[in-house]
Amino acid sequence: MRPAVLLLVLLTACFSQTAPPTPVLRFEDVAKQAGLTVAHISSPEKKYIIETVSGGVGFIDCDNDGKLDIVAVNGSNVERYRQGGDPMVTLYHQDAKLEFTDVTKTAGLTTKGWGMGVAVADFDNDGWQDLYVTGFGRYVLYRNRGNCKFEDVTEKAGVEAGGFGQGAAWGDYDRDGFVDLFVARYLRIDINHLPVFGSPECTIMSVKVHCGPLGLAGETNFLYRNRGNGTFEDVTKKAGVLDPVGAYGMQPLWFDYDNDGWPDLYVSNDAGPNYLYRNRHDGTFEDVSLISGTAVDGNGKPQGSMGVDAADFDHDGLLDLFVPDYAFQYDTLYWNRGSKGFEDITTKANLAKPTYPYVGWGAGFLDVDNDGWPDILVTNGHVYPQADSIPGSAPYYEPVQLFRNHRDRTFEDVTAIAGVDKLRAASWRGVAFGDVNNDGKVDVLVLDADGPPLLLLNRTAMTNHAVLFHLVGTRSNRAAIGTRVTVRAGDLIQFNEVRGGASLFSQNDLRLHFGLAEHVLMNNVELAWPSGKKEAFENLPADVIYTIVEGEGIKEKFPFAIEATKK
Repeated sequence: MRPAVLLLVLLTACFSQTAPPTPVLRFEDVAKQAGLTVAHISSPEKKYIIETVSGGVGFIDCDNDGKLDIVAVNGSNVERYRQGGDPMVTLYHQDAKLEFTDVTKTAGLTTKGWGMGVAVADFDNDGWQDLYVTGFGRYVLYRNRGNCKFEDVTEKAGVEAGGFGQGAAWGDYDRDGFVDLFVARYLRIDINHLPVFGSPECTIMSVKVHCGPLGLAGETNFLYRNRGNGTFEDVTKKAGVLDPVGAYGMQPLWFDYDNDGWPDLYVSNDAGPNYLYRNRHDGTFEDVSLISGTAVDGNGKPQGSMGVDAADFDHDGLLDLFVPDYAFQYDTLYWNRGSKGFEDITTKANLAKPTYPYVGWGAGFLDVDNDGWPDILVTNGHVYPQADSIPGSAPYYEPVQLFRNHRDRTFEDVTAIAGVDKLRAASWRGVAFGDVNNDGKVDVLVLDADGPPLLLLNRTAMTNHAVLFHLVGTRSNRAAIGTRVTVRAGDLIQFNEVRGGASLFSQNDLRLHFGLAEHVLMNNVELAWPSGKKEAFENLPADVIYTIVEGEGIKEKFPFAIEATKK
């Protein structure tokens, strides 16, 4: 054999032996056996728009035991609300081996109303994660007094926004060490004078449906500045984020899109342009929605946007946006091009066709297979139970969809491969992401508009490695919201930020997860805290949960629960 041919054979053989196979993605719904059994409350007919949009789900570690607990919005309906409403959320405490107990009553989460969304932060920097719940007519700020015991401090804190609330997000926009709160509101509606179901302007192809949002007045939003003494100041108008036009606000997101170290604000709006506010560093914001390219789609058309998430999905050092939209309007992927603004690359990314038929709600970037490249999951479900009677309509029950990152700014629909196409028929709403069993793989929590939640355990068999960072601020806010972590492992470089509130009405794991592919060591980990302090750590092993305290270094490190990964 000639030397050149022999070398080619040897190289081919070597590559075939060392190149890891692509993991087969797999999720398993373990909600029922885990004890997540409380059904979301709504009406079967959904005759009014307030009965269609709720609600969110979230992860919270309410007793600081290192295991994620779960909160799910309960919803309500017109009849029940008029009689006093329902407890706005259910709290499930994780006991052991993925067993959860409903501790809502003993936790003190008893305020009644009509819950919509949740967001988690430590607003008073006392070391315990607190919970904010949005709703229709009533909002609740639950202060965690320790070990999952909460008190309603809404009135004292001054964050009772009123009206029809949707999503909320915590972010330290002025970087003073205390997280501030942005609340998106939807539309103006009177519970005692509701639009008539199926009135002439509320029919589609002669089928009666609920009225709105078009035809109903939109609402303003709220920005509450944390004074640092347990109370908040309404700075909405002063900061320039009031939205006097009154869009149909859905979900806010704090993210630093221009890499200047200050959190900017994105707000997804239903049936109208979305908002992007650039932080001016002086307590005010500049509306750059249109010039940034994120207000409308690539065709210049406003969409019916619901949730939103941000990540550097293509590893170019800039945070991009993914926004789920209404049926027959594809979900939008905005590629951040720095000084050139954002570009709608949904069609190029192979995401337009598969998302076009459905009503998208919650969404998020998550690294399912720990290859270091963020994938996308989106939940879908129609607002009209009557949709199945409307010719040409998208159905009421719609799928959860999963798209795998191909590392070239394109994605592949792997919904069927991962088995999520086999989930029960439902109209899905909010979704949250977190490592619920501490095995280094991202799991998924989904709200069913008409039933109990899903808990999709990531059962993907793989050899890829990962890391989790639990961050604790000292000069920065205690939950480290807004902290940016950059991880370098070999030639794999990635970053993300801690966020309080995202997806749709939901809360992800406050710990940051990074897939590391084949790398067993991180060469460098850099932290940029909201206080401005920067820290770096060298040669950290993979497959560990690190607790890092601002200015004090690594305080704890626990290996992943390996046994859980073998199931």
